[in-house]
Amino acid sequence: MSAFNTVTETNLSELPLIHRGKVRDVYQVNDKQLLLVATDRISAFDCVMPTPIPNKGIILTQLSKFWFSRLGHLTDHHFLNADFDKMPETVQKNKELRGRSTLVKKTKVFPVECVVRGYIAGSGWKDYKATGKICGHELPEGLIEADKLPQPIFTPATKAATGHDENITELEFVKIVGAEIAAKLSSLSLKLYQEASTYALTCGIIIADTKFEFGQDENGNILLIDEVLTPDSSRFWSVENYQPGQSPASFDKQFVRDYLETLDWNKQPPAPALPENIIEATTKRYLEAYKLLTGEDFPQI
Repeated sequence: MSAFNTVTETNLSELPLIHRGKVRDVYQVNDKQLLLVATDRISAFDCVMPTPIPNKGIILTQLSKFWFSRLGHLTDHHFLNADFDKMPETVQKNKELRGRSTLVKKTKVFPVECVVRGYIAGSGWKDYKATGKICGHELPEGLIEADKLPQPIFTPATKAATGHDENITELEFVKIVGAEIAAKLSSLSLKLYQEASTYALTCGIIIADTKFEFGQDENGNILLIDEVLTPDSSRFWSVENYQPGQSPASFDKQFVRDYLETLDWNKQPPAPALPENIIEATTKRYLEAYKLLTGEDFPQI
């Protein structure tokens, strides 16, 4: 494990805080660069839990770094550097940021989540049971939970600042970003998912679904941004234990959602604290996903 302290919130007096998300704190470094700090906060059902998951932010940061490098031949991205010793001096003063900080290019973010589903699960399973479709995509009859889809599908969602993201149709997606951009984002998301999921299978992980985010730089180029293919943004299943017809064992925060479903909680703030056994098991799952995908033990930072 790691000797680094758990980080639930950052406050850097030297840099302007421009956004505090469910997990990341975002600071302005200069006109062209931002600093993303992945804390150990965890959210479920769009509520931030009062209990952090130790080392989670480091795992997310280093796994995203891995994917940006591996998928860089498919798309430009905003990643510049995750080496703490090469960060600006104002960042290096804050030792708790080591391993969980990423220097990135500033972009104009598209206000949508680019979701790709390769298997039927979560809200997609609920949608299919009710309508025989997932987000408007016609699917064969008789599919069961966790079935592999005939082919991956693109199912965009709104990117809500607060509250729940909502699935939208591809027509609504076009209205938000325009036809040309919509076609590019859809095609690129599917290519990224296809390459990543093929690789992950060789590591013992099924990527059931994931979400990508994109932005545009000052020249109008589309860049892959935010986190990429992490246990927070994806549904990771064990190849070894995969069995259609049930919710498979996962290496992601579905484990936390499943625990919360057993509680008498209305999924509105304030969220309940997580018990120690759930915290430890969640950390273990995130570490296992990292190790399987990268071939390394706890991120060396």
